[in-house]
Amino acid sequence: MTRTSPYDIGLDRNAANHVALSPLSFLERAAAVYPQRVALVHGALRQTWAQTFARCRRLASALKARGIGRGDTVAAMLPNVPAMFEAHFGVPATGAVLNTLNTRLDFEAIAFMLQHGEAKVLLTDREFAATVAKALAHIDAKHRPLVIEVEDELAPAGQRLGEISYEDFLAAGDPAAPWTLPTDEWDAIALNYTSGTTGNPKGVVTHHRGAYLNAASNAIGWQLPHHPVYLWTLPMFHCNGWCFPWTLALVAGTSVCLRRVDPALIFGLMREHRVTHLCGAPIVYSLLIHAPQSVREGIDWPLQGLIAGAAPPAAVIEGCESIGIDITHVYGLTEVYGPASVCAKQPEWASLPLAERATLNGRQGVTGPLQQAVTVLDQDTGAPVPADGMTMGEICFRGNIVMKGYLKNITATEEAFADGWFHTGDLAVMQPDGYIKIRDRSKDIIISGGENISSIEVEDVLHRHPAVMCAAVVAMPDEKWGEVPCAFVELKPGATLEAQVLIDFCRDQLARFKVPKAVVFGELPKTSTGKIQKYVLRQQVHSTDALR
Repeated sequence: MTRTSPYDIGLDRNAANHVALSPLSFLERAAAVYPQRVALVHGALRQTWAQTFARCRRLASALKARGIGRGDTVAAMLPNVPAMFEAHFGVPATGAVLNTLNTRLDFEAIAFMLQHGEAKVLLTDREFAATVAKALAHIDAKHRPLVIEVEDELAPAGQRLGEISYEDFLAAGDPAAPWTLPTDEWDAIALNYTSGTTGNPKGVVTHHRGAYLNAASNAIGWQLPHHPVYLWTLPMFHCNGWCFPWTLALVAGTSVCLRRVDPALIFGLMREHRVTHLCGAPIVYSLLIHAPQSVREGIDWPLQGLIAGAAPPAAVIEGCESIGIDITHVYGLTEVYGPASVCAKQPEWASLPLAERATLNGRQGVTGPLQQAVTVLDQDTGAPVPADGMTMGEICFRGNIVMKGYLKNITATEEAFADGWFHTGDLAVMQPDGYIKIRDRSKDIIISGGENISSIEVEDVLHRHPAVMCAAVVAMPDEKWGEVPCAFVELKPGATLEAQVLIDFCRDQLARFKVPKAVVFGELPKTSTGKIQKYVLRQQVHSTDALR
């Protein structure tokens, strides 16, 4: 029985002392305090925070006029354009849930997501018209969403699908409409689908409280100053841009929009707008590192970069530093709103040699500032593994920056939250200083003759060869050993390399059983967020046929 204390009497929550946490409050404050500061840059557009707030209120009120409200889904098939940024505020301001769709997916996947999420409205861009048209054709007419066409002068040619244009839709809204927070911060704010490489994707549902906290955690963990100039090298559809639309409202930063990742465009925008911050997967930074000197010149101020996705090779972190990008490594998944742990830098690391510093900075780190806990648990016992840098276990999270669960999938939700932790499926070690280091995805460990081989360890060595742009290692069946490492390698532009030379390079740095037994050269298949699609590579070498 809970004992009543004096602190329980007459000290209840009320409108004066309790407000639901929601990142929608960040936009209202930015517009009130910094109304004339630039919030969005896109082509010739320069849009202030006051203008952005007014447009988001228009969007919310126009959606409400169409009957959109709490629990409804509004989908967006958009690149990094102002409308996508505005949707992160205008849609949840109605109580509805924003479903940002991966623009690189095929029409079957998009059709599944629109139906599974029961989207009532779809914002779309003509660049994706072919895919969207096929997806809509697969949806029962009764459940077809209202299609709103987001028109963009920078978009390539394409068919118009929308029943109404985005600007005409906004014109029907009220720029002074009331801006209300949810009554319950546990209300859903976003729906993001995980990649469906082994079946239909799972719909990750996140809430206002988590979005608020992770947006703030981004600013604290990265030590973001007020008014940064942020370049959108990260897709906003990916974990809601790691919550950065909301983070940028919190710090009243400037978002420089980018429709596609192209080093020439990126460095041009950096020079034009004096960009200070950017985020991305390792492949994005690899492209910047290997861009011609003529493209990179003229950047004479410090750049701050967040890197996540796959575990970044130390060579990428070293390369970023060599071209003036100070990298901070974060780690997370869609289920934890993007980055939920950070490789917090210790002051003494600054005096270390570059290679050693890069190795330390390449770890998955410690819990993010506003996440409760991250740990490595033994998969059999559920106990924390010793901090010896050797014993592998599964990375698990606990805290407010963890999803509500999977939409319409109670079984998967219960499995993910077994024993009071969110289980990531990533295998790691806990190092003596308390920092986590990923060894692999559980499905990516190669078991050769009974010995476990971390594909990440082998990839790290491959990336150190001067001719290698990026590499991926998967299991290849072997009659004697069951399975052995096979390396897929994408070379830098103009580089040539023989397989045996690369194998010999690995032999100098790895135990013999870890050395790739085969090397395949060519462009690696990647997701729209830059992750290498290892399942495609496994299919090529028939990994599932390996004799376990």
